[in-house]
Amino acid sequence: MHLSGIITALATPFTETGALDLDAWRELLVWQLQSGVQGIVVAGSTGEAAMLDDDEYTHLLRIAVDVMAKRVPVLAGTGMSGTAKTIAQTRRAADAGADAALVVTPPYVRPTQEGLMAHYRAVAEEGGLPIMLYNVPGRTGCDLLPETVAALAGEDRVIGVKEARNDPERMQALVPLRRAGFSVFSGDDATALRALLAGADGVISVASNAMPACFRRLYDLVQAGREDAALAWNTRLEPFYDFCGIEPNPIPVKALMQRVGYGRQELRLPLLPLSTVHRPEADRLAAEVRALEKQCHDETISAG
Repeated sequence: MHLSGIITALATPFTETGALDLDAWRELLVWQLQSGVQGIVVAGSTGEAAMLDDDEYTHLLRIAVDVMAKRVPVLAGTGMSGTAKTIAQTRRAADAGADAALVVTPPYVRPTQEGLMAHYRAVAEEGGLPIMLYNVPGRTGCDLLPETVAALAGEDRVIGVKEARNDPERMQALVPLRRAGFSVFSGDDATALRALLAGADGVISVASNAMPACFRRLYDLVQAGREDAALAWNTRLEPFYDFCGIEPNPIPVKALMQRVGYGRQELRLPLLPLSTVHRPEADRLAAEVRALEKQCHDETISAG
């Protein structure tokens, strides 16, 4: 498996009573597929995985696998603080039909680099799925260093890394590790274009929940060698990157999604909906999202 392109880390829709909104989930999956995304992540941090029980987790995955029907890869978030729990969650994802696992560095426990290598090797060997490494130190409290990634990149079932650190030096250190069967992805929307231009295989995006066609266009411009057009398009997307960071993820993107017609902005505690002070900006940006997504779809139809 060699992953590339735009992969959306999907938010999980909930009803007003806090139950899974499975109708909205199916609508979101179909919209993402029709908008050209090249993969999805189910039950990552954007999907509020920590707030899902095992049955909910499995149900969401099975629906996603059914809707996507092998047209694009379905990745499951399986990372836990302990290795045994991560292996169990990865096996659960495998049983539900996921194509691969996105495995975040163990949150809170802050393992050494040697501990991270042992952790990932155990998950790759025993979890039953190919795995993508995921580094997001701002959330987990530990940093998966490039030399550790390099050591793991040779493992048969380690298929890539999602790097959410936004310093250019980190991506420059990782891109040379790319090979057949090992992909390097940006996990930071705001610097995704810079990563793509540096040679990254793709982006695992939060904002593409609300604007998938816009992100597919950004990727396609880079692949076509149209750097100036990609830079100009990225400038139009920068306000959305900023907004998605205005409160903890996925609060802002859920507010945008609700306004463009996909799910509600309901979250599970301890997360709360977008603060009142930011709601006028969400209204304004949602109108722009609708216009930009329509432009992307219309131009795709015209090109076809």
